[in-house]
Amino acid sequence: MTAHFGASPTRDVTSTAIQTALLDSALLAHYEELCTGMRRRGHTPASSQEIVHDVYVRLRHRETMLEGKASLKAFLIRACINLGIDRFRRQRYEACLFSGTEQEALQVSAPITSPDQGLDLEYRITILKTAIMDMSLQRRRVFIASRVGNLSADEISRRMKISRNMVDRHLRKAYLHCLDRLEETL
Repeated sequence: MTAHFGASPTRDVTSTAIQTALLDSALLAHYEELCTGMRRRGHTPASSQEIVHDVYVRLRHRETMLEGKASLKAFLIRACINLGIDRFRRQRYEACLFSGTEQEALQVSAPITSPDQGLDLEYRITILKTAIMDMSLQRRRVFIASRVGNLSADEISRRMKISRNMVDRHLRKAYLHCLDRLEETL
């Protein structure tokens, strides 16, 4: 029985075993050179060893780890360099992310609301909805076009075919009406 792409399962296992043996021997042969290269690029000795070990683990878990690679040494060096660059970037990002003292962190305000404020907000929204529905139809349309639709007074005037002064009057009276209703909640 053959697997996908017409290759036999025994051939895939053999190919993987050969690639694993090649990776193992290449890493053993160039281990010190890879670690030294990482140290020359600014990594600590422990960090350079971690990078080389991580490259090995990542390559070991890939099925086609060495296909199409002309030079294993060059491939391993490039993989270590790329992983080292990624580590530097992550360290720089974490340094920016976690910079600052505990006092600075405590000075940042957090929008913490009490349950009473949430209930109060719902109550005020209900009052505003009622106040808006109590307005005349034209005043309500002008108010909603201004506040919800973000239309300018000129655009509302043009669309509703009323004068600009009438739009201003409707908005002023709508705001006063809403404020009067909300004063009851304060």
